Amino acid sequence: MRRLLPSIFFLFIATLDASAADRVALLSERINGLTDHFKTHQKDHHSRRGLLMLIGKRRGLLEYLRKKDSERYRAVTEKLGIRK
Repeated sequence: MRRLLPSIFFLFIATLDASAADRVALLSERINGLTDHFKTHQKDHHSRRGLLMLIGKRRGLLEYLRKKDSERYRAVTEKLGIRK
């Protein structure tokens, strides 16, 4: 447990200091990991709730990015392959 705490702490600090585009990339990585998890654990509904919360956070950040800087929004979505 002690080994995990520093990495979680630094991840938390990174998300506080990161731009919206960086946070979208971090959330996308976590979302992709969870979708792989659900390929083998279809009945894991507790984690599914967490996945839906992460998707909602990413959606809000993308909406913010689209309103503030549409060019960067396009670049992020193309690079991550999020939207068509």
